[in-house]
Amino acid sequence: MATKRLMAAFVLLIFFFPMAFCIGNSNKNYIVDFGEQHKDVQLHEMEDIHRSYLRLVKETDEEAEACHLYSYKHSFNGLAASLTPEEASRLARIKGVVSVRESKGRKAYSLHTTRSWNFLDLKHPANHDHDDDDDGILSRAKYGQDIIVGILDTGIWPESKSFSDEGMDPVPARWKGICQNGTAFNASTCNRKIIGARYYLNGYQGTFGLLDESQDIKSARDKDGHGTHLASIIAGRTVPNVRGYGGFAGGTASGGAPMARLAIYKVCWVWPGSSFESGNHCDDLDITKAFDDAIGDGVDVISFSFGFDDAQNFVRDKSAIGSLHALKKNIVVVSSAGNSGPDDQTVTNVAPWLITVGASHTDRTFPAPLVLANGTKIQGQSITPVQMDNSLHSLVLASDVEKPTISETDSGYCLDGSLDSEKVKGKIVMCLRGKGSPLHQSLEVKNKGGLGFILGNDPDHGNDVSCLPNQIPSTGVAFEDTKKLIHYIRTTKDPKARILPGRTSFNSKPAPTITSFSGRGPNPIDPNFIKPDIIAPGSEILGAWTDVDGPTRNSKGGDMRKTQYNIMSGTSVSTPHVAAAAVLIKAIHPTWSASAIKSALMTTASTTDNIGNPITDQDGKPATPFEMGSGHLRPLKAADPGLVYNATYEDYVLYTCGLGLTHGMNIPYQCPAEVPEPVNLNYPSIQISRLLGTKTVTRRVTNVGRSNSTYTFHSEAPKEYTITASPNVLVFDHIGQELSFNITITVVSWNYPTQYDPDLYYFGSYAWTAKDHVVRSPVAVSFP
Repeated sequence: MATKRLMAAFVLLIFFFPMAFCIGNSNKNYIVDFGEQHKDVQLHEMEDIHRSYLRLVKETDEEAEACHLYSYKHSFNGLAASLTPEEASRLARIKGVVSVRESKGRKAYSLHTTRSWNFLDLKHPANHDHDDDDDGILSRAKYGQDIIVGILDTGIWPESKSFSDEGMDPVPARWKGICQNGTAFNASTCNRKIIGARYYLNGYQGTFGLLDESQDIKSARDKDGHGTHLASIIAGRTVPNVRGYGGFAGGTASGGAPMARLAIYKVCWVWPGSSFESGNHCDDLDITKAFDDAIGDGVDVISFSFGFDDAQNFVRDKSAIGSLHALKKNIVVVSSAGNSGPDDQTVTNVAPWLITVGASHTDRTFPAPLVLANGTKIQGQSITPVQMDNSLHSLVLASDVEKPTISETDSGYCLDGSLDSEKVKGKIVMCLRGKGSPLHQSLEVKNKGGLGFILGNDPDHGNDVSCLPNQIPSTGVAFEDTKKLIHYIRTTKDPKARILPGRTSFNSKPAPTITSFSGRGPNPIDPNFIKPDIIAPGSEILGAWTDVDGPTRNSKGGDMRKTQYNIMSGTSVSTPHVAAAAVLIKAIHPTWSASAIKSALMTTASTTDNIGNPITDQDGKPATPFEMGSGHLRPLKAADPGLVYNATYEDYVLYTCGLGLTHGMNIPYQCPAEVPEPVNLNYPSIQISRLLGTKTVTRRVTNVGRSNSTYTFHSEAPKEYTITASPNVLVFDHIGQELSFNITITVVSWNYPTQYDPDLYYFGSYAWTAKDHVVRSPVAVSFP
């Protein structure tokens, strides 16, 4: 019997891992493009054709079969294969092959709701999915019913109450996807909520070898928690009386579009050898195949929250290429801006056909004060459920309790192995933020015998404190309070303190504010338009969770706690808020293009906080479009934007022609002799780099509001330039009418070369206003 089980396991191993025969030290993963699609060819026929090419460079038919990883049909005609560089070079010279490019893996950011939707004025019913909401958008959209959302991430935990299909209609007949069998996941695991699930391992295993199933689950089931969390923010059912670990953020959880359908594409896996589950690898081959399948399956919206550490040229970025193919099918694609802020040029996923989302704080906070021995109370924040006793305990700086071998540049950060257990035991340790992860830092204090952990912000993080469900009493404090604590410790003979337990608090002001980690512009790839596009709640957001990992995603590090709902931060969790809003708009306006939906979200976004002042960053300074894009998400307004900036697939292809990227992106299109300037892409915002004198750009808007309406031009500009429009009044007589206009930016106050700084931008805006609509666009200009 044991022998039969072993043989069965061996057969499954060969079936699911055919490229095992071609793994070698010199093998790499490549994507091969054959140009024009063959729409009438079935996938299995295309696979046979593709393998015939591999037989021309491989020694045996068996090896060609084993090294064929994927065939791509719905987005482009191509294959993925494991090849040696010499084989790749030979294949590239064969007639019919357009290009052969090496694939690159990527490590995702945060991989990159009980309050956030209310904060966005999207009122969900308390206990079910079908009560009328206050403003009508949810009922008008039928709660996203029958809109299909494809999520490319770490999978899903299908047993969560957030994914119940109770009361849902049958799966839409247009759905063409599958529910793929795998470990602890089969066809019956899907339901009328999770209507499809696939997983992709060939790229990952081609890089790292066989998946270690003690680290991840070989199916669409989510061990990490990241994908489950995001799916619930987009389309989770309404579930009352939930809370994060330790009782924080309690209330009724709901996705933004609770009746939408979910299609899961697991492309991200635990990074081999990582000591924390939160280290993930998402491979280009797998991502490309997931996009290809999602397009063929029939999704309406795609959401992904991963990316390179730095923004990539679109030729190299397979997410950019896959999402452009999706847009050809009018699929809205929403992506994260990355978590590498607050430095400039840290925004990622910057292709103009993507909706790129930054992160903000809501008005919910988690106060966890620190009481000093002299009676001073310093306000911190924490979602740590572990409480300290009522006594005061010695308070020390990490730099004073380190091992003598720690370098000056690493001093004070509580990096792994840096603290001296004899000096730390029984004390509260304040560590500086800025190097290492806060979770690792807290574990270093805990493992060395510390009683409490304080994370003191550096200047970059300002007022944006970190909240984590640590395993030791903890609190995070702002930069100014960090300086006060350092002064107290340095000037007090016997400094002591006590960390009070955290609690959930609402109606904080001002809110929203920009998170310090959110990726910033200016756009590092193309200076012709602004990125990110928009911001949405991305700090301390509650969502559904996996049942096999703890709230810190660190079971390897000893966190064996379990929770059905967890609190996470990152642009990873701001992205699904915008994706859900896109679902609702798609449901209300099914004929709108993907770019029209994007425009509606951007031009109706808010630039003010809950006290009527401009939205601010982590330092309390007014946020710029490079931090917040067009502003903060407002789903209610986006459902009725008045005007939209429409851009077709051909518009975007012409844009790639203008950048000279069309051939490199393997787009089967013959660029005309004259192409529009990239800055003239019909985008809802404008960025002009190194302006000298005057620049005029063209735009066009489509009326989606009232049949007979008149819009008047208004602008706000800094003293350095003016913004004018021609014409400055737009008169529409029917819905669907499109009118063009020119925007002219003119330098009026620029002292060249004494003010020379080509990376310094000046921000303005313009808007078309009617009786009941304001259609606003940010403007960013730099000078030579």
